[in-house]
Amino acid sequence: MFATRRQLLGLGLGLVIAAGAASQARAEGVVNVYTYRQPELIKPLFDAFTAKTGIEVRAVFADNGLVERLAQEGRNSPADLLLTADAGRLVEAAGRGLAQPVNDPLILDKVPVNLRDKDNQWFGLTMRARVVYASRERAPITAITYEELADPKWKGKICMRPGNHPYNLGLIAAMIAHKGEDYTRQWLEGLKANLAVKPSGNDRSQAKSVFAGECDLALANTYYMGKMLTETKEPEQQQWAKSVKIVFPTSPDFGTHVNISGMMLTANAPNKDNALKLMEFLASDEAQALYANGNFEYPVNPKVPANEIVTSWGSFTPDTLNVAEIARLEPQASKLVDEVGFND
Repeated sequence: MFATRRQLLGLGLGLVIAAGAASQARAEGVVNVYTYRQPELIKPLFDAFTAKTGIEVRAVFADNGLVERLAQEGRNSPADLLLTADAGRLVEAAGRGLAQPVNDPLILDKVPVNLRDKDNQWFGLTMRARVVYASRERAPITAITYEELADPKWKGKICMRPGNHPYNLGLIAAMIAHKGEDYTRQWLEGLKANLAVKPSGNDRSQAKSVFAGECDLALANTYYMGKMLTETKEPEQQQWAKSVKIVFPTSPDFGTHVNISGMMLTANAPNKDNALKLMEFLASDEAQALYANGNFEYPVNPKVPANEIVTSWGSFTPDTLNVAEIARLEPQASKLVDEVGFND
């Protein structure tokens, strides 16, 4: 079922979805999911799971606050799984004792070690790279490093969303992990000096800014390019996307920064067996392919191919440091963003 956002905001629940056509009476049980992922992405996955197993998926969607809600509900929480769009929230939830380990070989065999918690309390499902959208007209570059983004030659030519957004905090945290806090502070100061405008908007709007000539380079996630290229409701986004080229930044120390979406079995999951079945499905080749083609993300399972649009952007060497080690430094990254006044 779908409810209006006005109704849901009044209830403080976010968007509630019941996936699958089978009624509760005919379903072989339920699984309750708290998710930061967009409904249009996850509903096809939940529908496929219900069709395969007869288990109904009940999902609560919210842009924020789900980790806090889990903590407040404690043992009384109805949630079995938490799905997130970044590693930071998974690390936070596990650190607050809201997860339990899963040692299911059907999941362990699909998710690489560096894309899951060392104690198997959470698992990556998809990857996205933090890349440069370069103007085809004004910046016909084929290579760049993250370090170069602070080079004065790009002064007044870079656009990006606020530095304290989780996508940027992940990159800044990766820089801290590999190069130290002092270097990262200097790098942030140089990057800030190169901004064309005050950080704002989302990743799609950065492509729009390049298209409009406000800047020559923008920092954004890979999958937004696929979404813009296939956008039909707002076809102007296709023009934004076609005006830029993805360049995979590297660093001499860590290659290309990647983040993950992921899943976590809650500490007090009331429907644990059904939740494990859903986790197995989400890690399966079938679901990984649905993710890859539905959201233009990279499957964490290297045996599952990416979408053709995604592969057309070229290849890259992702950072191999465990994403948990990066995510744990995000509070430190956020502090640096404030200290240098990056968003001012």
